Amino acid sequence: MELMIYPEGEHREGFRPGVGPSWIISTDEHQDDKPRLLLRSLSLERKKSELIWKKFSNWLKTDPISHTHTTPTLASACELLWALKETNDVSLHLRWPRGETLKIGAEVSRKQLQIQLDGEGDWLKIQGELTVDAQTVIELSELVRLVSQSKNRFIPLNERHFVALSQDLWGKIREMGMISEPSQDGLRLHPLMVTELSQIMDTTDSDLANDEAEGSQVGYYLKVQEQIQNWKPLVPPDLKAVLRDYQTHGFEWLIRLAEIQAGACLADDMGLGKTIQTLAVLLYRSEMGPALVVAPTSVCGNWLSEALRFAPSLQCQWLTQGSDWPLLEKSKLGQVWIISYNLFQQMPDDLLNDIHWGTVVLDEAQNIKNPLTKRSQTAMKLKAHFRLVTTGTPIENHLGELWNLFRFINPGLLGSHKSFNERFAFPIQREGNLEILNHLKQIISPFILRRTKTQVLVELPERTEMTIVLSMNEEERALYEAVRQEALNTVIEFQGQSEPSEIGRNRVRILAGLMKMRRACCHGRLLLPESSWESSKLVALMDIIQDLVASGHRALIFSQFVDYLQIIKKLMEHHEIGFQYLDGATPAGERTKRVKAFQEGKDDVFLISLKAGGVGLNLTGADYVIHMDPWWNPAVEDQASDRAHRFGQTKPVTIYRLICKNTIEEKMLVLHEKKRGLAESLLNGAEQSTPLNLDELKELLNGDA
Repeated sequence: MELMIYPEGEHREGFRPGVGPSWIISTDEHQDDKPRLLLRSLSLERKKSELIWKKFSNWLKTDPISHTHTTPTLASACELLWALKETNDVSLHLRWPRGETLKIGAEVSRKQLQIQLDGEGDWLKIQGELTVDAQTVIELSELVRLVSQSKNRFIPLNERHFVALSQDLWGKIREMGMISEPSQDGLRLHPLMVTELSQIMDTTDSDLANDEAEGSQVGYYLKVQEQIQNWKPLVPPDLKAVLRDYQTHGFEWLIRLAEIQAGACLADDMGLGKTIQTLAVLLYRSEMGPALVVAPTSVCGNWLSEALRFAPSLQCQWLTQGSDWPLLEKSKLGQVWIISYNLFQQMPDDLLNDIHWGTVVLDEAQNIKNPLTKRSQTAMKLKAHFRLVTTGTPIENHLGELWNLFRFINPGLLGSHKSFNERFAFPIQREGNLEILNHLKQIISPFILRRTKTQVLVELPERTEMTIVLSMNEEERALYEAVRQEALNTVIEFQGQSEPSEIGRNRVRILAGLMKMRRACCHGRLLLPESSWESSKLVALMDIIQDLVASGHRALIFSQFVDYLQIIKKLMEHHEIGFQYLDGATPAGERTKRVKAFQEGKDDVFLISLKAGGVGLNLTGADYVIHMDPWWNPAVEDQASDRAHRFGQTKPVTIYRLICKNTIEEKMLVLHEKKRGLAESLLNGAEQSTPLNLDELKELLNGDA
């Protein structure tokens, strides 16, 4: 682009502003070609040209050598032409080189766009057209395609002819393209995106439906979504708990989504009660079919205990082996099956195809984040009216994990894996495109609920305790049963003795047997140093710790066995998780130094022996406490937990206890509540007023839980 001055008119000689002679001898054919003098104001020309260049500088690039001005892109050229067209300066005239033109029609607004929805199988078909003028009409799917390929509001009709969309309309078409996807005969929309589309287009849901929508699939979705917007379902009266305000809100949100057959992702921070909210949903929907809860092995036991405690009217059962598959065929209303991911992925195809679940819950759903795994593929085959995933970390590494979660809860909402990567993942992760990121948030936000502890801190209990019941693997169970039988034989051997002195002398052997049982629950290497099998507790521990660290939390890990802490120490080193360590052998000065370092934010984990660190420490830098093995006296555990839960703590504290199912550890928890005298007796011997007798010892050694 260049500016030229034509003192004698545009058909005579031209000059660059401020360049050339001040006086010009001119002739006029209408005045008998009589010469006349024209005076140019070169300074005024330069000043005016500078103002013009400044006015249109947003779309021009200046060459400092030649002093020429060019538009770097076709989009800039269109914007420049439009700005020139809109200017009120009558002295400016646009001239094209001979044979070269660029035509831009009048600006088109939202009022010139017609749009409607029709049913198309499980999807909705978007139809419509944009009327540019009497001769030009653009079909909606073609309009979306053109806008998606254009980086500005000027879309090409051909190589030299452009249509100017209003900035508002251009933005709306772009957003429509983000929530829809191309189909063979136009555009299609996921039914759950109807309200989102109406908000984008500044219209009501009903206005999007065609005249025949009443009673159709479109009409159904519009009617149901409109009805539930302000509906507040009531928490079931048989839930044996009082939900906090944010938990009630979560329950209502989940039920509303279930009513419109939409899946949900409950992504609350750890410790905010995702389980109790889910149990409330299972109670509410108990008459709508059997329910399936899939969870990590480490929390299946907790699911069962929480259900029995807070929702006893549900018929809950934990499936622990493949031989239980036939039980699923007899599923009925109010039945809730709990199953681990490891067993779930072995579910036979005929069961996957034959059972239609009222509700399916995937707890810690990051377990299906990889679409290529067997468990993910099995999950996608489930038939369910309502699908719910719970996870504190819906995205751990990349957006593809979020895509797979949504593929389970709302299939098709985020498109195919390929289209999702092209439309969202690549622009966001590779280019940092915030506009695309906001579009993705718009799509998923109606179906994902995320609250952090900081957000709901005022409502949180000061202290939340949770017992995680774990199933032993085959090697662990065999070792445990061997030492249990050995201890039981010792009790039977001395059962005929009546002299208190004899019982006292032999009690040491009995308690030694109990100690071996407790150590067998922790890790096989505590009894068989050369053993190489996996520890159920350590698998569960690493699942917890990795989630906590990824979520910005910090934890104290307690055990009464120092050699067990040494194994955990090596595990942390293997996974490159920073930690502090303290046991009875830690010198006083070093002890103080390590506590200070942790409190100042160094490392996310503190390994502590129960006896050495259970009292006298201030470790409010942690907001989670994990007890790897139970102690006979619950007060000792409470004191250890109080290292984090004490004055100066600004965050709610969550306490986990890892317990092996059908072992002495479960019986120790029962003793915490029912036999405190017996617990003290085992700990302190004859000093207790309720002495331990052989029948009570035998009960502890019994193999039944």
